[in-house]
Amino acid sequence: MSKQGSFVMRLIPVMFCFFSMGFVDLVGIASNYVKSDLYLTDAQANLFPSLVFFWFLIFSVPTGMLMNRIGRKNTVILSLIVTLVSLFIPIFADGYLPMLVSFSLLGIGNALMQTSLNPLLSNVILGNQMASALTFGQFVKAIASFLAPYIAMWGATNMLPNFGLGWRILFPMYFIIGMLAVVWLALTPIKEEKADKSSGFMDCIRLLGNPFILLCFLGIMCHVGIDVGANTTAPKILMERLGMTLNEAGFATSLYFIFRTAGCFMGAFILRRISSRVFFAFSVVVMLLAMVGLLSSASQTIIYICIGMIGFGNSNVFSIIFAQALGSQPYKKNEVSGLMIMGLFGGTVFPLAMGVASDAIGQNGAVVVMTIGVAYLLFYTLKIKKS
Repeated sequence: MSKQGSFVMRLIPVMFCFFSMGFVDLVGIASNYVKSDLYLTDAQANLFPSLVFFWFLIFSVPTGMLMNRIGRKNTVILSLIVTLVSLFIPIFADGYLPMLVSFSLLGIGNALMQTSLNPLLSNVILGNQMASALTFGQFVKAIASFLAPYIAMWGATNMLPNFGLGWRILFPMYFIIGMLAVVWLALTPIKEEKADKSSGFMDCIRLLGNPFILLCFLGIMCHVGIDVGANTTAPKILMERLGMTLNEAGFATSLYFIFRTAGCFMGAFILRRISSRVFFAFSVVVMLLAMVGLLSSASQTIIYICIGMIGFGNSNVFSIIFAQALGSQPYKKNEVSGLMIMGLFGGTVFPLAMGVASDAIGQNGAVVVMTIGVAYLLFYTLKIKKS
């Protein structure tokens, strides 16, 4: 087999794992259906996405250390197994406690996966194209993300043979895909670079003493806070302002991920040709304009446009920040990866704050919380290293 052919055969299963990484984004639409099924408040329902991303705070840095011991590929396989268990539970139980357990395991599995899969990609990519490759991986991940609301809506409206599962039909469907990802990656040989020097928890945490690493960490927190916040809040805005039902408003979550997917696909090529700083600045400005639109309009068309703009603007933020962080510490990739993925804890902080704000003053409160995150990213733009 040619060198190019061998590269493609290693890249495809890794990208299939990126698709599995996107399973975590089902929490946005799922939390809305669980809220409806169990008659929860916004604050109670937002506990689900918050719980998913809480585990990034606990497991990300230890996963960086685990990779030094068992390797990146084996850590990805472990993460997929934990994810499969999380998807299995809702097939048979839909109560509040089982869903809490399921979403917790989904968060743990995704924390392991995001920490290990991104640096594993660096063992497959040819040349210095990490930001572009990460963006393409995010594009593949986003496909799973925007399919989840459609599958849930089809199941809820009996458009699919759902075996009595309703919207929960998406769990067995993603379970089957996750099984394929485990087998495919396990059978794929990937040569990994020599493990980073063994390091302890505090050695990893001390990297936050590096000002640029700290800025990247906070940037990741804001990115995922906006991401989870937008796909969770978008349907609520339509229901609050236009009186839509959840099934009707659920399209807003898919719209967000459609534009996020398109942005990732375009970004994979754009980042090969223009500066990361320029593209990042453009993306953040797009999100800022969208937030202004959401705060000031009750028009369905404008709301949809703004949701799409947030999806497009947020699509390449993670890849650029992550690549910047790895590039600043090339000999500590596992540790830096653990820290950056720990920043996904922002997916806990933002929904909790948004839930409290929206219960107090309506969905504009949630939008204000997201706008604070966009303002920080605008500041971070000034710190991006030219590339």
